[in-house]
Amino acid sequence: MAAIGLIVHPQKEKARLEALNLIAYLEKKKLKVYLSQGTANLLKRKDLGSREEDFPRLITLLIVLGGDGSLLFAARKVGRYNIPILGVNLGGFGFLTEIDVHQVRGALREYFKGNFSLEERMMLEIRVKRKGKKIKKFIALNDAVITKGAFARILQLKTFVNDEYVATYPADGLIIATPTGSTAYSLSAGGPLVNPEVNLLIMTPICPHTLYARSLVISKDEKLKVLVLGQPQEIMLTLDGQEGFNLKAEDEVVVQKARECVKLVKVKGKGFYEKLRTKLKWGEDKGA
Repeated sequence: MAAIGLIVHPQKEKARLEALNLIAYLEKKKLKVYLSQGTANLLKRKDLGSREEDFPRLITLLIVLGGDGSLLFAARKVGRYNIPILGVNLGGFGFLTEIDVHQVRGALREYFKGNFSLEERMMLEIRVKRKGKKIKKFIALNDAVITKGAFARILQLKTFVNDEYVATYPADGLIIATPTGSTAYSLSAGGPLVNPEVNLLIMTPICPHTLYARSLVISKDEKLKVLVLGQPQEIMLTLDGQEGFNLKAEDEVVVQKARECVKLVKVKGKGFYEKLRTKLKWGEDKGA
């Protein structure tokens, strides 16, 4: 029997109202509904709440009501559990989310008929080493970003691919992105657009103080290592722009393709290139 999980953007009133309507619809259809603990508290439906560690194991489909940020959060929480995710956009940019809120019921009907596909998105595994010891591990769907603080000096970031030295970037930071993340921060920093069906890593410096620095595309089978050089200062590692960790000088950040992947439900939604045109206004013919 299908069990539907629900994660809702906590600061959008529209998301809360739509979630309550959706729960009523699902319960009317005699479908089992589970809420993350935060969503259960938000909706005042603690009877449907489950512990964070149990939530991914109870559900067969996760619906995310919010936007791209909500979907990124959900991906890090349940990506490793092989659960399909249906992203529902609530009026924001919505590049990752599959459908708009008025399409939810129709999309669910198609899903239960089997009229859908699953699009696998690669994730990043990020490990932080300090004095040779692994001290932290993360996963991310979009990107891992190393940046300096607001008043910190320029960083010196020494990079290696499979232990082969690549370059040392004097820069404000460095972005390591997936193809999914190629349309996010990496794009703003001059990185390439990459179809999410292609598995690779993109390394893009942020405001490099040099004329030679360009984005570098790396095989999915290669391992990227970044050594943070210089004097102690404020340095931050962020995952998908949502989760942060303070780095120290001489820390190593090792990034590679994760074993986990995210499975996004596709129900006759827009393709990647149509989204580039409609969301990013890419390649539009102004005369057409």
